[in-house]
Amino acid sequence: MNAEQAVAAYAMRLGDNALVLGQRLIELVAAGPELEEELANANFALDYIGQARMYYGLAARLEDEGRDEDALAFRRPENEFRNLLLVEQPNGDFGDTIVRQVLFESFYQLQLDALMRCEDPGLVEIAARAAKEVRYHLRHGRQWLLRLGDGTEESHARVQASLNALWRFTGEMFAADELDRIVKESHGGPDLGALQDQWQADIEALIHEATLTIPDEDWMASGGKQGRHTEHMGFLLAEMQYLQRAYPGVSW
Repeated sequence: MNAEQAVAAYAMRLGDNALVLGQRLIELVAAGPELEEELANANFALDYIGQARMYYGLAARLEDEGRDEDALAFRRPENEFRNLLLVEQPNGDFGDTIVRQVLFESFYQLQLDALMRCEDPGLVEIAARAAKEVRYHLRHGRQWLLRLGDGTEESHARVQASLNALWRFTGEMFAADELDRIVKESHGGPDLGALQDQWQADIEALIHEATLTIPDEDWMASGGKQGRHTEHMGFLLAEMQYLQRAYPGVSW
């Protein structure tokens, strides 16, 4: 894999994270705890889908195989998606959604900050635009985690259960594979080890402030970066890709 192919694959991975999380968030429209929160999640979903379009557009230009952003989103099978397992987890109750968002976006914000300093102009441009959106998302999620964790006895217990269930998916964010190493060495991409130290410090401080407890979990789930997903991914794609599966190549 040469340097240009690595950037294309890396952009596609980032696009997969954004698209899958955007799909999850759009599922909450008409299913949120209050109208204001439904509108917020709809806007966050659109932010992520917009980011996915930018990443896929960059990947398509670099790979030069005649695929566009729609082909990358709707015409790939499950095993070709390289998103993190965390972002494909179901919305569950409101605590599940908030914990998923905070755990991922705390990492994603650091990743975007690092990408803004890398040597690929395409990634720099997208990261600079995405970072402004994710910074707001994260502030919103952190406020909710504090309200739930340091709220009623029930809200505290339920959000702690959400944290316990989702914590095992956080290790994959920092498990560098060959693609991560190539992008780091050839384009000054993120150092996942350094990001993990900062993420750990940020998350520990937030969880402590929310009167929650970090799970005592050594085993971490992985496989999303290699195209091995949880049972939830197939159902998500079946719904998201339904039109293209039923009518391949259809356009408006």
